[in-house]
Amino acid sequence: MDLRRLGLGSAVAAVILLAGCETTSVLPGQNAPDLPPPPVAADEMRPGDSLTVALQGVPDPSINPVQIDDRGTITLPYIGVVETAGLSRSGLAQRIRETYVAKKFYRTVDVSVSVTERFVYVGGEVTHPGRIVWTPDLTVSKAIQSAGGFTLYAKENKVNLMRDQKAYDVNITLAQKNPQKDIHLMPGDSVQVPRSPF
Repeated sequence: MDLRRLGLGSAVAAVILLAGCETTSVLPGQNAPDLPPPPVAADEMRPGDSLTVALQGVPDPSINPVQIDDRGTITLPYIGVVETAGLSRSGLAQRIRETYVAKKFYRTVDVSVSVTERFVYVGGEVTHPGRIVWTPDLTVSKAIQSAGGFTLYAKENKVNLMRDQKAYDVNITLAQKNPQKDIHLMPGDSVQVPRSPF
């Protein structure tokens, strides 16, 4: 009887142990399941974008080079901080125009916004870490190639993609075999290549 109880207890313990091993985390080599697709409209302003804001039709016309900061804001003369999050170029121009009028600096003002450069950032175990100019066809593996490729110590199967303060794992080895796994980047994305322990 004791042996039967011992055997039954061992079986129950094994089932509990196996159940406890189940996980919902992403397996190595898989992309995070909740990775958002790139936006249909790439016109949306994003942190890191370099812009030119032109103010015309006023006594003191000006052209203001600005860059969207990590909080999604820019700073302009007289009106200070302007929120850009979720806006297109035309939407941002309208917001700037309305702010100048609401704060009574101008009765009317013509505002135009143009994007001069958009970037992604590549760091870690790549030959030339730094900013890469964003283009609509830029993927994680292309960004790494633009940064000079992996170093000898790169962990190619677990590259970290940061987007909108969320992190995702990308397997570049898999992406090179299956281009559908090679994620298209958005302006402001950050790619970090970790160091392999071996």
